[in-house]
Amino acid sequence: MASLPAVAEFMDHEVFTLHLEQDILEAIDQLIAHHVTGAPVVDDQRHVIGMLTEKDGLRLLTLGSGGDEPRGTVGQFMTREVVCIPSRMNIYYAAGLFLHHAFRRLPVVDDGRLVGAITRFDILRAVSANHKLVIGGDEPGT
Repeated sequence: MASLPAVAEFMDHEVFTLHLEQDILEAIDQLIAHHVTGAPVVDDQRHVIGMLTEKDGLRLLTLGSGGDEPRGTVGQFMTREVVCIPSRMNIYYAAGLFLHHAFRRLPVVDDGRLVGAITRFDILRAVSANHKLVIGGDEPGT
């Protein structure tokens, strides 16, 4: 029986990250520049300490008053409860986590350090790859 694909096979190995004390407006600009909906917040050892998402950024609109630009740091706006997964996790189990959490990406952590991230889109790539294997005749007896 073939082993189920692991998260490591489909995750992004290069991950844009943010830092706790970074200016929130600068961080939002970087999310836009990198075309991502969120990014892990890491310390100097690449331990994940939070996640800044587009939803967290929307809270900026509620803070300005009288035309003043809201100010703050990533640490003041980030989500602190982050679901992290290991790179060896079964891709189908990871898909189930996306159904139960609002995040669009999950940090992948091995030995306590960020090693990648997997998105909902990456999961769809796994589904497509598996479908093509079965339809393409690589299964025994086809």
